[in-house]
Amino acid sequence: MTSDATRTGPEPATDNLGRLVSGARFVLWDFDGPICRLFAGHRAEQVAAGLVDWLEHRGPRGLLTAGERESPDPHAVLRAVDRRYPRGLVGELEERLTQEELRATASALPTAYADPLIRTWRAVGVRLAVATNNSPRVVRAYLSGRGLLPSFAPHIYGRTEELRLLKPDPHTLVRALDALGAAPSASLFIGDSPSDCEAARRANVPFLGYGRDERKARLLADAGADTVVGSFAPLLDLLHHRAR
Repeated sequence: MTSDATRTGPEPATDNLGRLVSGARFVLWDFDGPICRLFAGHRAEQVAAGLVDWLEHRGPRGLLTAGERESPDPHAVLRAVDRRYPRGLVGELEERLTQEELRATASALPTAYADPLIRTWRAVGVRLAVATNNSPRVVRAYLSGRGLLPSFAPHIYGRTEELRLLKPDPHTLVRALDALGAAPSASLFIGDSPSDCEAARRANVPFLGYGRDERKARLLADAGADTVVGSFAPLLDLLHHRAR
């Protein structure tokens, strides 16, 4: 596992972090960011450019705006197509993105402290799920490679061809809560984007923001995260303290 990055962004309020952790009987995780950096070695910008190139050869002329063609976010390209064009083309594009995400798992970097935090939470009886905009096939492949799949399975909820249900829609969170039989107030969602924060708010689930750098931490704080951390080390310390 990688060493912890320099802690950035606001230090968590210990009392608030403790309240979130002690009240969580169910923890839902976003995938890319909190669990790993999926595109650490297989750059998201390159994936987005590849999708745009494929679309310009496969799709109708003038499919994307100039801004969409330059987007570094593969999901932005996917959403743009979904807003305007038939399901068949969206399905093909979604599958291409899934294949790129599967390739990316080979060079994904584990988020510091995420692996032991997941195992510790599971060991103390907290039930876990993944709620993500990535393909669930990708999540399973990555977790299996890290020996973490039993901590989550079968509760992995991710992207389908119904792209309108991507976060900030709370669909994946609600699916996870329903499957776990979890009350939102007894749950916690960990994410790294404002759209994660909005999805949590719409699902009435407390939200812990993971901001690995100052910019991300500021965005999460501005979005209304209950608490923002730049490292999972404080959470792991809290769990170890409570387990004694």
